Amino acid sequence: MGGGRRRLTPYLLLLPGTAWLLLFFAVPMALMLVMSLQQGSLSEGYHLTWNWSIYPEVAGRYGNLFVRSIGFALTAMLLTLAIGYPVAYTIAFYGGRLKNALLLVVIMPFFVSFVIRTLNWRMVLSDNGLVFGPLKDLGWLDPAFRFLATPASVIFGLTYNFLPFMVLPLYVALEKIDRRMIEAAGDLYANRALAFLRITFPLSLPGVVAGSLLTFIPAVGDFINADIIGARNPEVAMVGNVIQRLFLSVNDFPAAAALGFVLVAGTMFLVGLYTLVVGTEGLTS
Repeated sequence: MGGGRRRLTPYLLLLPGTAWLLLFFAVPMALMLVMSLQQGSLSEGYHLTWNWSIYPEVAGRYGNLFVRSIGFALTAMLLTLAIGYPVAYTIAFYGGRLKNALLLVVIMPFFVSFVIRTLNWRMVLSDNGLVFGPLKDLGWLDPAFRFLATPASVIFGLTYNFLPFMVLPLYVALEKIDRRMIEAAGDLYANRALAFLRITFPLSLPGVVAGSLLTFIPAVGDFINADIIGARNPEVAMVGNVIQRLFLSVNDFPAAAALGFVLVAGTMFLVGLYTLVVGTEGLTS
Protein backbone atom coordinates (compact mmCIF):
# COMPACT_ATOMS: atom_id res chain seq x y z
CA MET A 1 0.00 0.00 0.00
CA GLY A 2 2.77 2.40 0.98
CA GLY A 3 4.75 1.51 -2.16
CA GLY A 4 1.74 2.29 -4.35
CA ARG A 5 1.36 5.70 -2.75
CA ARG A 6 5.03 6.43 -3.33
CA ARG A 7 4.67 5.53 -7.01
CA LEU A 8 1.64 7.80 -7.34
CA THR A 9 3.23 10.77 -5.57
CA PRO A 10 5.19 12.12 -8.58
CA TYR A 11 2.08 12.00 -10.77
CA LEU A 12 -0.03 13.71 -8.11
CA LEU A 13 2.58 16.46 -7.85
CA LEU A 14 2.39 16.94 -11.63
CA LEU A 15 -1.39 17.40 -11.59
CA PRO A 16 -1.51 21.15 -10.70
CA GLY A 17 1.05 22.07 -13.37
CA THR A 18 -0.60 19.84 -15.94
CA ALA A 19 -4.04 21.29 -15.18
CA TRP A 20 -2.62 24.82 -15.46
CA LEU A 21 -1.09 24.09 -18.88
CA LEU A 22 -4.26 22.44 -20.15
CA LEU A 23 -6.52 25.23 -18.93
CA PHE A 24 -4.43 28.25 -19.88
CA PHE A 25 -2.42 26.98 -22.86
CA ALA A 26 -3.85 23.89 -24.56
CA VAL A 27 -7.49 25.02 -24.40
CA PRO A 28 -6.83 28.59 -25.67
CA MET A 29 -4.65 27.17 -28.46
CA ALA A 30 -7.44 24.79 -29.49
CA LEU A 31 -10.01 27.60 -29.41
CA MET A 32 -7.71 29.79 -31.47
CA LEU A 33 -7.28 27.01 -34.04
CA VAL A 34 -11.04 26.53 -34.29
CA MET A 35 -11.61 30.28 -34.66
CA SER A 36 -9.02 30.49 -37.44
CA LEU A 37 -10.91 27.87 -39.47
CA GLN A 38 -14.19 29.80 -39.39
CA GLN A 39 -15.64 32.19 -41.94
CA GLY A 40 -18.17 34.99 -41.68
CA SER A 41 -18.35 38.46 -40.18
CA LEU A 42 -18.97 40.07 -36.82
CA SER A 43 -22.49 41.14 -37.79
CA GLU A 44 -23.54 37.85 -39.41
CA GLY A 45 -21.62 35.56 -37.10
CA TYR A 46 -18.79 33.10 -37.75
CA HIS A 47 -19.27 29.50 -38.78
CA LEU A 48 -16.78 26.64 -38.79
CA THR A 49 -16.00 25.83 -42.44
CA TRP A 50 -12.56 24.24 -41.95
CA ASN A 51 -11.02 27.01 -44.01
CA TRP A 52 -7.41 25.78 -43.98
CA SER A 53 -6.57 28.17 -46.81
CA ILE A 54 -6.39 30.97 -44.24
CA TYR A 55 -2.91 29.80 -43.22
CA PRO A 56 -1.15 30.11 -46.60
CA GLU A 57 -3.08 33.37 -47.04
CA VAL A 58 -1.79 34.98 -43.83
CA ALA A 59 1.67 33.50 -44.40
CA GLY A 60 1.89 35.16 -47.78
CA ARG A 61 0.45 38.45 -46.57
CA TYR A 62 2.32 38.79 -43.28
CA GLY A 63 5.38 36.57 -43.73
CA ASN A 64 7.69 39.59 -43.71
CA LEU A 65 6.30 40.61 -40.31
CA PHE A 66 7.17 37.22 -38.85
CA VAL A 67 10.73 37.56 -40.15
CA ARG A 68 10.98 41.10 -38.77
CA SER A 69 9.57 40.11 -35.37
CA ILE A 70 11.99 37.19 -35.06
CA GLY A 71 14.88 39.44 -36.12
CA PHE A 72 13.95 42.13 -33.58
CA ALA A 73 13.49 39.55 -30.80
CA LEU A 74 16.79 37.78 -31.56
CA THR A 75 18.67 41.08 -31.64
CA ALA A 76 17.11 42.16 -28.35
CA MET A 77 17.94 38.76 -26.84
CA LEU A 78 21.60 39.06 -27.84
CA LEU A 79 21.79 42.63 -26.55
CA THR A 80 20.25 41.68 -23.21
CA LEU A 81 22.78 38.83 -22.96
CA ALA A 82 25.69 41.16 -23.78
CA ILE A 83 24.50 43.74 -21.24
CA GLY A 84 23.05 41.41 -18.63
CA TYR A 85 25.93 38.95 -18.31
CA PRO A 86 28.45 41.51 -16.98
CA VAL A 87 25.78 42.89 -14.66
CA ALA A 88 24.88 39.46 -13.27
CA TYR A 89 28.56 38.48 -13.05
CA THR A 90 29.43 41.62 -11.11
CA ILE A 91 26.55 41.16 -8.66
CA ALA A 92 27.25 37.44 -8.13
CA PHE A 93 31.03 37.69 -7.68
CA TYR A 94 31.62 41.21 -6.39
CA GLY A 95 28.28 42.30 -4.95
CA GLY A 96 29.13 41.33 -1.38
CA ARG A 97 26.70 42.83 1.10
CA LEU A 98 25.13 44.92 -1.65
CA LYS A 99 23.82 41.93 -3.61
CA ASN A 100 20.23 42.34 -2.47
CA ALA A 101 20.30 46.09 -3.09
CA LEU A 102 21.75 45.60 -6.57
CA LEU A 103 19.14 42.96 -7.42
CA LEU A 104 16.47 45.37 -6.23
CA VAL A 105 17.82 47.96 -8.67
CA VAL A 106 17.55 45.38 -11.47
CA ILE A 107 13.89 44.62 -10.78
CA MET A 108 12.83 48.16 -9.84
CA PRO A 109 11.53 48.90 -13.37
CA PHE A 110 8.87 46.26 -12.71
CA PHE A 111 7.42 48.51 -10.01
CA VAL A 112 6.14 50.74 -12.84
CA SER A 113 3.67 49.70 -15.52
CA PHE A 114 5.18 48.33 -18.74
CA VAL A 115 3.18 50.84 -20.79
CA ILE A 116 4.14 53.82 -18.63
CA ARG A 117 7.83 52.93 -18.84
CA THR A 118 7.63 52.70 -22.61
CA LEU A 119 5.74 56.00 -22.86
CA ASN A 120 8.41 57.69 -20.77
CA TRP A 121 11.12 56.47 -23.12
CA ARG A 122 9.13 57.85 -26.05
CA MET A 123 9.25 61.31 -24.46
CA VAL A 124 12.94 61.00 -23.60
CA LEU A 125 13.92 59.79 -27.08
CA SER A 126 11.66 62.15 -29.05
CA ASP A 127 13.18 64.37 -31.74
CA ASN A 128 13.68 67.27 -29.34
CA GLY A 129 13.66 65.32 -26.09
CA LEU A 130 16.16 65.14 -23.26
CA VAL A 131 18.66 63.09 -25.26
CA PHE A 132 18.60 64.36 -28.83
CA GLY A 133 17.32 67.91 -28.28
CA PRO A 134 20.55 69.20 -26.64
CA LEU A 135 22.69 67.36 -29.19
CA LYS A 136 20.82 69.08 -32.02
CA ASP A 137 21.12 72.45 -30.29
CA LEU A 138 24.89 71.96 -30.06
CA GLY A 139 25.06 71.05 -33.74
CA TRP A 140 26.31 67.54 -33.03
CA LEU A 141 23.28 66.00 -34.73
CA ASP A 142 21.45 66.93 -37.89
CA PRO A 143 18.15 68.72 -37.09
CA ALA A 144 16.34 66.13 -39.23
CA PHE A 145 17.76 63.20 -37.23
CA ARG A 146 15.10 60.93 -35.77
CA PHE A 147 15.44 57.89 -33.54
CA LEU A 148 11.80 57.12 -32.88
CA ALA A 149 9.90 55.01 -35.41
CA THR A 150 13.08 53.21 -36.49
CA PRO A 151 14.07 49.54 -36.08
CA ALA A 152 16.78 50.62 -33.64
CA SER A 153 14.24 52.34 -31.40
CA VAL A 154 11.99 49.26 -31.25
CA ILE A 155 14.96 47.00 -30.47
CA PHE A 156 16.05 49.48 -27.80
CA GLY A 157 12.62 49.29 -26.18
CA LEU A 158 12.59 45.50 -26.27
CA THR A 159 16.08 45.34 -24.80
CA TYR A 160 15.28 47.76 -21.98
CA ASN A 161 11.95 46.20 -21.02
CA PHE A 162 13.15 42.58 -21.02
CA LEU A 163 16.67 43.04 -19.62
CA PRO A 164 15.71 41.91 -16.07
CA PHE A 165 14.44 38.62 -17.53
CA MET A 166 18.01 37.95 -18.65
CA VAL A 167 19.87 39.25 -15.60
CA LEU A 168 18.00 37.27 -12.93
CA PRO A 169 18.48 33.73 -14.38
CA LEU A 170 22.11 34.56 -15.13
CA TYR A 171 22.64 35.73 -11.55
CA VAL A 172 21.12 32.52 -10.15
CA ALA A 173 23.35 30.35 -12.35
CA LEU A 174 26.50 32.33 -11.53
CA GLU A 175 25.72 32.41 -7.82
CA LYS A 176 25.55 28.60 -7.71
CA ILE A 177 29.05 28.15 -9.17
CA ASP A 178 31.51 26.65 -6.67
CA ARG A 179 34.29 29.25 -6.36
CA ARG A 180 36.76 26.50 -5.50
CA MET A 181 36.62 25.28 -9.11
CA ILE A 182 37.75 28.71 -10.35
CA GLU A 183 40.49 28.76 -7.72
CA ALA A 184 41.59 25.30 -8.83
CA ALA A 185 41.85 26.54 -12.41
CA GLY A 186 44.14 29.32 -11.18
CA ASP A 187 46.26 26.77 -9.31
CA LEU A 188 46.63 24.93 -12.61
CA TYR A 189 48.10 28.09 -14.20
CA ALA A 190 44.94 29.23 -16.01
CA ASN A 191 44.65 33.01 -16.27
CA ARG A 192 41.36 34.76 -15.54
CA ALA A 193 40.22 34.77 -19.16
CA LEU A 194 40.90 31.05 -19.59
CA ALA A 195 39.26 30.21 -16.27
CA PHE A 196 36.19 32.15 -17.34
CA LEU A 197 35.99 30.42 -20.73
CA ARG A 198 36.63 26.92 -19.39
CA ILE A 199 34.88 27.05 -16.01
CA THR A 200 32.61 30.03 -15.36
CA PHE A 201 30.85 30.41 -18.68
CA PRO A 202 30.10 26.68 -19.26
CA LEU A 203 28.69 26.39 -15.73
CA SER A 204 26.51 29.47 -16.31
CA LEU A 205 24.98 28.09 -19.53
CA PRO A 206 21.73 27.04 -17.78
CA GLY A 207 21.24 30.71 -16.92
CA VAL A 208 22.05 31.75 -20.47
CA VAL A 209 19.47 29.30 -21.84
CA ALA A 210 16.79 30.29 -19.33
CA GLY A 211 17.42 34.01 -19.81
CA SER A 212 17.38 33.67 -23.59
CA LEU A 213 14.03 31.91 -23.52
CA LEU A 214 12.51 34.34 -21.03
CA THR A 215 13.64 37.23 -23.23
CA PHE A 216 12.92 35.92 -26.72
CA ILE A 217 9.44 34.48 -26.10
CA PRO A 218 7.74 37.69 -24.88
CA ALA A 219 9.78 39.90 -27.21
CA VAL A 220 8.74 38.12 -30.42
CA GLY A 221 5.05 38.66 -29.68
CA ASP A 222 5.36 42.15 -28.19
CA PHE A 223 3.34 44.98 -29.73
CA ILE A 224 3.70 47.76 -27.14
CA ASN A 225 7.21 48.87 -28.12
CA ALA A 226 6.50 48.97 -31.86
CA ASP A 227 3.23 50.80 -31.17
CA ILE A 228 4.65 53.44 -28.79
CA ILE A 229 8.37 53.82 -29.47
CA GLY A 230 7.89 52.76 -33.08
CA ALA A 231 5.22 55.48 -33.36
CA ARG A 232 2.95 53.08 -35.26
CA ASN A 233 5.27 53.19 -38.24
CA PRO A 234 4.28 50.32 -40.60
CA GLU A 235 7.95 49.89 -41.48
CA VAL A 236 8.77 48.75 -37.92
CA ALA A 237 5.48 47.02 -37.04
CA MET A 238 5.69 43.54 -35.55
CA VAL A 239 3.30 40.65 -35.95
CA GLY A 240 1.78 41.42 -32.54
CA ASN A 241 0.66 44.81 -33.83
CA VAL A 242 -1.17 43.18 -36.73
CA ILE A 243 -2.86 40.64 -34.45
CA GLN A 244 -4.02 43.45 -32.17
CA ARG A 245 -5.35 45.47 -35.13
CA LEU A 246 -7.15 42.49 -36.67
CA PHE A 247 -8.80 41.58 -33.38
CA LEU A 248 -9.74 45.02 -32.08
CA SER A 249 -10.06 47.29 -35.12
CA VAL A 250 -10.74 45.23 -38.25
CA ASN A 251 -12.64 42.49 -36.38
CA ASP A 252 -11.20 39.86 -38.71
CA PHE A 253 -11.13 37.20 -36.02
CA PRO A 254 -10.18 34.19 -38.21
CA ALA A 255 -7.12 35.94 -39.67
CA ALA A 256 -6.09 37.24 -36.24
CA ALA A 257 -6.51 33.77 -34.71
CA ALA A 258 -4.51 32.19 -37.52
CA LEU A 259 -1.70 34.69 -37.03
CA GLY A 260 -1.75 34.12 -33.27
CA PHE A 261 -1.72 30.35 -33.69
CA VAL A 262 1.20 30.49 -36.13
CA LEU A 263 3.08 32.86 -33.83
CA VAL A 264 2.72 30.61 -30.78
CA ALA A 265 3.39 27.40 -32.70
CA GLY A 266 6.36 28.93 -34.50
CA THR A 267 7.79 30.25 -31.23
CA MET A 268 7.43 26.80 -29.66
CA PHE A 269 9.25 25.27 -32.63
CA LEU A 270 12.11 27.76 -32.42
CA VAL A 271 12.37 27.32 -28.65
CA GLY A 272 12.39 23.54 -29.04
CA LEU A 273 15.08 23.78 -31.71
CA TYR A 274 17.15 26.10 -29.52
CA THR A 275 16.95 23.85 -26.48
CA LEU A 276 17.74 20.83 -28.66
CA VAL A 277 20.93 22.49 -29.89
CA VAL A 278 22.20 23.99 -26.62
CA GLY A 279 20.68 21.43 -24.25
CA THR A 280 18.64 21.94 -21.11
CA GLU A 281 20.80 20.13 -18.57
CA GLY A 282 20.86 21.93 -15.28
CA LEU A 283 17.93 24.24 -15.99
CA THR A 284 16.04 22.90 -13.00
CA SER A 285 18.95 21.83 -10.84
